[in-house]
Amino acid sequence: MSAELIRHGRRSGQSRRDSGSKSAELPRQQLSPPQQGPRGMMLPDGTDLRQVTVLSKTDWQRIQDQLSKSSREEQRMRAQREQELALHERSKEVVKNWSNTIAGQRLKKLEARKIREEKEEEEKVQLDIEEAKFQSEKRKIAIDKAKTQQYYQTDRVKGFHGALLLTEVLKEREAQIEFRKARERASAGKDRDIYMRYQREVEMGILEDQAKARTAMEERRKCKEFQLHQINDHLKKEDLAKLTDVREGEEIKRNTERYEAEKRRIEEIKRKEREDIMKAHLQTVKDRDLIRAAERQKEEEEEEEIRIFAAAKRKMGKLRKTKEKELWLKKQDHTNKMVELLHGQLKQKVDNEDERIIKAVGERERIEEMEDKAKEEKLHKTLQSIAEHRTTQMKLAEKQERENKRKETENLLLRVEADRIFQSQQEEKMRAAKAEAQALQGFHNKQIDENIGGIRKEQQDQLEHDQRNLELLKLEEDQFQEYAAKVITHCHKNGRNVYPLVKAAREGHGGGMGPVFEGKGGIRPSYLVQDATGVELPTYQKDSTTDVKSGQNSGDSRKRLGFVW
Repeated sequence: MSAELIRHGRRSGQSRRDSGSKSAELPRQQLSPPQQGPRGMMLPDGTDLRQVTVLSKTDWQRIQDQLSKSSREEQRMRAQREQELALHERSKEVVKNWSNTIAGQRLKKLEARKIREEKEEEEKVQLDIEEAKFQSEKRKIAIDKAKTQQYYQTDRVKGFHGALLLTEVLKEREAQIEFRKARERASAGKDRDIYMRYQREVEMGILEDQAKARTAMEERRKCKEFQLHQINDHLKKEDLAKLTDVREGEEIKRNTERYEAEKRRIEEIKRKEREDIMKAHLQTVKDRDLIRAAERQKEEEEEEEIRIFAAAKRKMGKLRKTKEKELWLKKQDHTNKMVELLHGQLKQKVDNEDERIIKAVGERERIEEMEDKAKEEKLHKTLQSIAEHRTTQMKLAEKQERENKRKETENLLLRVEADRIFQSQQEEKMRAAKAEAQALQGFHNKQIDENIGGIRKEQQDQLEHDQRNLELLKLEEDQFQEYAAKVITHCHKNGRNVYPLVKAAREGHGGGMGPVFEGKGGIRPSYLVQDATGVELPTYQKDSTTDVKSGQNSGDSRKRLGFVW
């Protein structure tokens, strides 16, 4: 059964009265091929109008609506959601900049607090910068002080300061001796005025020291009061800041309570809206059930129409089978007639078979004679062709032999040429290997030169380093001598005994008693005895030492003792 074709409108050739009846809308079964149908019932594409179901525009629209109902409902819900979301975003944009709302006031306070915190942060950053500068100055002063102390901790400066302390001790000792002598003279009734003047000077010095101490105590007291005043100011500021924070917290708490109340009110409104939506949804479900019941009744009516259509279709099928059976019986009668005709023709053919056999035997003998004659001719031609082929093959063999000799000669020449080329390639490889070996030797020589140059450079760098060390030692010696000269001049002007300072400020590092080595940066070594004491040898010489040296340096071998001091 062919598929149904749905078309709108009425079929051509029908009246309005017939198109309105239900029987006119039933499809008809095609009883004969399309080309044999009644005229006016076929379309150009071969469609039988009797198999076309015609629907009204209302039914077609109803079917389309039923099929696209879910998609249209989904599109409507999506559009509604997008519209609600757009309205929500629009309301948020409108309310965002309002200052008379709780959220707006809270946002305004937060912005003010943020601005205040940024201003405080800038002040703190400025204070941090000033503190960093102050700390940098303190670090610089501490570094300079550390360098000075480190310089004062060197052995030579410590020795020089020890000599300076000895000088001060000697000066104090001389002053004590002088004071003792003056006191003895005063006690003896001599130079009493000098003693009293000295006593007054001592008392005045004590009074000056006491006044300085009182001034320092007063300054410390004022500093203490200033610091206490600063502490109280800081505490007041902290209390004020805490009070401000508490007030802000209470304000935020009140705003939060108002916000929560407003939020509860909004939730109540939303709850009522949800209840209204639920009621509307239930009403919609009730209406949908009614619509579905109506649709179900309509579907039952349509199914009844379909059952009527199926009964008519079965009836038309029975009629078609009856017609097909009649056609088959006609075809079977025609087949029987053809079989009888062929049986008569076959019987006539058997009667003429003997004559055809005799005629075929004579024809066969004639053909065999012709074949024997053809075989003899073919044999003769074959023998002749064999002789010709043998001659041709001999000539080809001679030609092939000459060609092979020519190829062998060419191959020999090619091998000779290949040997010559191989020999030239080997010579080229030997030359390349020799050049590579020479390049490698040059590279090794270059590496040797670079290594030697590196060693010489290291030696030169070491010499330059030693020279810089000598220059630094000389600079250090000059600085020490300048410092020592200033100290010695100052002490000499004030009447100190500068002998220990002069002895401590002599040239040469190390503090030993040996001679100064100029080539070693002016080091003065120490010579120790080779015994358990390990004391340093003296710098003076006895007469016995001179005698020993003179005996060693004399030409008389009998006076030599075997030792050189």
